[in-house]
Amino acid sequence: MLSAEELCAQLEATKRRLDEITTEIARNENKMQRSQSRELGLLQAEDLPALFEELTTGLRASYGLQYVTVVLCDPDHDIRHLLLATGSPAQESESLLMVESMTGLAPQYVALQRPWLGPYAGCDHQLLFPGAQNISSVAIIPLQHRRKLIGSINFGSDDIHRFTREHASDFLAHLGVIASYCVENVVNRSRLMRSGFTDVLTGWHNRRYLQVRINEELARAQRDGANLVCLMLDIDHFKSVNDNWGHAAGDAVLIELAQRIESQVRASDVAARYGGEEFVVIMPNTEIAAGVMLAERIRNAIAATPVRLPNDEETAITASIGISGIRPDRDETDLKTLGDSLIARADVALYSAKSGGRNRVVAEDAS
Repeated sequence: MLSAEELCAQLEATKRRLDEITTEIARNENKMQRSQSRELGLLQAEDLPALFEELTTGLRASYGLQYVTVVLCDPDHDIRHLLLATGSPAQESESLLMVESMTGLAPQYVALQRPWLGPYAGCDHQLLFPGAQNISSVAIIPLQHRRKLIGSINFGSDDIHRFTREHASDFLAHLGVIASYCVENVVNRSRLMRSGFTDVLTGWHNRRYLQVRINEELARAQRDGANLVCLMLDIDHFKSVNDNWGHAAGDAVLIELAQRIESQVRASDVAARYGGEEFVVIMPNTEIAAGVMLAERIRNAIAATPVRLPNDEETAITASIGISGIRPDRDETDLKTLGDSLIARADVALYSAKSGGRNRVVAEDAS
């Protein structure tokens, strides 16, 4: 039979063990709550910029880390185009790395099925954390789609003991599953939304897209103190194409015209089919003189060779182009009216080009 002292010792030991268990339960509950909060933030992201903000800045703050980056394999530049359409180009974020292939980025990618935790090695991990300094340990969390590696979330810490191969990684693995689902979901949603901004015939953006982007570009020009130029283009005598060869021929002309314009515009320009045979190109950070030069190149490219029609006949086409420009005042608040005015003035210049004989470029300030 145990003595009173032995019973007291056992009772004290049991109490300490209960305290340890209670503390561990509280710690795990706190981890679970923070994990659920992080996951909720990812699941509530409505678009790509918001999701990538949660995956980088959000997770860095939540985990108290020095560095968090996201790598995504985007061989066809599909995600990059979707980001560009939102006005948030991928290259503007130092924490978001878009690559054509995962090969050669880090040796862990060869067989990355679960999170990899371990010491930072510059020769292995510097491409995952470009420009980063004083990283001691890392966690590489795979992002997968249909069991195929499509990227990773990468945690970098200055604490050598923060991520080791002895640490359990179940929470991080679960985070990777949730993040993978969110990326797939938001990308698909962005594609669906973008389809509402696309002209079915030419594959160009449509007037609705232009109305959104022109406000964004005006805001950017206002912030940077830059000039914005608008080109409005119209096919000369387009009605005769439909009258002589039918609407299939008219569609062929529109498709070819869009391709010839696209061959001349810059990646930074915003191009859209405005309606019918009218096309608009918005040129950020551009002066009127440079806009005239581009318009002349477009006009020459359109007139250079005849367009082959579905019946194998050919027809020559020309286009008239009107140009307007603006440098928004910093105190201007009604950007929608400003955008409508910019397009309207380009339309007036286009009318001058047509009434002056067609197949020509007219800028609003030309004498």
